[in-house]
Amino acid sequence: MKIVVTGSLAFDYIMDFPGYFKDFMLSDKAHILSVSFLVDSMRKMRGGVAGNIAYNLSLLGERPLIVGSAGHDFDAYRDWLEEQGVDTSGITIIEHEFTSSCFINTDKANNQIVAFYAGAMSHDHHNSLLNLGLTADDLVLISPTNPDAMRRFALECRQMGVPYIFDPGKQTPRLDADLLEVGLRGAQVLIGNDYEFGMMAKCLELSEDELIGRAPITVVTRGVNGSHIFVDGQLAADIPVAPVEEVRDPTGAGDAYLAGIAFGLVHRLSWEMTGRIAALCAAYAIEERGCQEHRFTLPQFAARYRAAFGRDLPLDIFSLREAV
Repeated sequence: MKIVVTGSLAFDYIMDFPGYFKDFMLSDKAHILSVSFLVDSMRKMRGGVAGNIAYNLSLLGERPLIVGSAGHDFDAYRDWLEEQGVDTSGITIIEHEFTSSCFINTDKANNQIVAFYAGAMSHDHHNSLLNLGLTADDLVLISPTNPDAMRRFALECRQMGVPYIFDPGKQTPRLDADLLEVGLRGAQVLIGNDYEFGMMAKCLELSEDELIGRAPITVVTRGVNGSHIFVDGQLAADIPVAPVEEVRDPTGAGDAYLAGIAFGLVHRLSWEMTGRIAALCAAYAIEERGCQEHRFTLPQFAARYRAAFGRDLPLDIFSLREAV
């Protein structure tokens, strides 16, 4: 089975603001908002949803294929991904563009203000899944990138009969009702956080319960309140968060969680186990600054799963390729 990950490839510029954004927001002046935040630190790190998801899948023993676009500055990032066991043969290099850049400012309450420069990602809609030899036994993850690319990948998956996970993510505010309908129509799984579900439901003029029933499997993440997995609109699993030593950086937690959902789906695990694997992946991610700085071996992951949830995680569910 192939796992194909589509979505953005980016460099993340992660900044920390030593206060609270809310203290500088004046509701009666929102029409002329002009705010500057002096940050304590900044780090340039590997990111983008496709890179983050693929990295976490590689830690779980998979060899995912990324289909996406990057710029002329991507060589070192590509080498890193290959070293981790990610197949980068589906990445197109746009020689006259920079790789996408994401500027993430996080305050003391872990609220975030994000600015994203598309760069090479704006060419992503020229990529195609049709020449990859995909079948109904494979899985595609359609994650945030150029909206035209997300539309194309959804339509191509439907054309080929390939199951896919639809993850609008941070592109949700930019997606119109027509594109959301295209993504939903053939999705095996719809995933997002509770705020994104609210935005999608409003755009589609549906209730959130109606939206949850639109996909065979729907996953709603709720931050510190865990996550819910629905099957045919009915709650199938109420997933707790995994305990963390320290929340150092929430950036990338959702991508790590999605990798766990994809892993459980391709290995046909129970939803209770799938959700807990996803939650533990997210816990590893938020304990480190940056989206691809955490590491674990499969025995370490299984031991921590047991400690976190009081349940065993058999090592035979993993592929034979050990995480590097």
